[in-house]
Amino acid sequence: MQITTIVEREKVKLHNGVLITGLPGIGMIGNIVGRHLVESLKTQKIANLYSPHFPHQVFMGKHGGLRLIKNRFYRARGKPVVVLLGDVQAISSTGQYEVADVIIQYAKKIGIKTIITIGGYSTGKISEERQIFGAATHKSLVQKLKKHNVVFGKARGSIVGAAGLLPALGRLRGLEGACIMGETHGGYVDATAAKNIVMLLSRYLGIPIDIKKLEQKAKESEKILKKIEEEIQKNVMIPYEPTKRPVSYIR
Repeated sequence: MQITTIVEREKVKLHNGVLITGLPGIGMIGNIVGRHLVESLKTQKIANLYSPHFPHQVFMGKHGGLRLIKNRFYRARGKPVVVLLGDVQAISSTGQYEVADVIIQYAKKIGIKTIITIGGYSTGKISEERQIFGAATHKSLVQKLKKHNVVFGKARGSIVGAAGLLPALGRLRGLEGACIMGETHGGYVDATAAKNIVMLLSRYLGIPIDIKKLEQKAKESEKILKKIEEEIQKNVMIPYEPTKRPVSYIR
């Protein structure tokens, strides 16, 4: 395989379709959101994407089989919504652009109008109330998402990988797009931020999505984060005690 390739399992044609990406990234938020949507929306796999820009390895299955690393497209039954899940992202800049371009070509082919990528916005701290930040290609999309409490204009910096490239490159091909980022510490898997984004997508798409499983995961992750925060505070409060022993270096 010399180029990124999409293998279709089912021919699809949507009207004003929405593509939502759930790829690995900060806090694994996109991945959690994507997997939950695939399970909750009773989706059906419609295509696989393979690329030489993915790591040169394969997964070993439970029963001794082998599987190539890939990205997968799922269509929600009865809804113009497609979810993209992936094991990994491309590992080079050239690969990121090639994979994004192939995804956009396929999206246009099946009738996608809007690309919404999901990511995390790292703050380096644990917040009780997590905001959802956004960046979009069109003012009309900004206004739609603002109605669902997505915060625009406060996030700073650059968006790395597919989360930024897909909406931005999609605009050059006539698509509208947005990156939705859940506020997160950045060093931990954040199920709470993922749950907040799923609730947002449910409202935006007008599709009921059961979040019971995600709520349970969020409660469990919050308990772990609180313990971590308590340990950090304890270490910060330990007073410094001078010692007469000479300073040494670890080699």
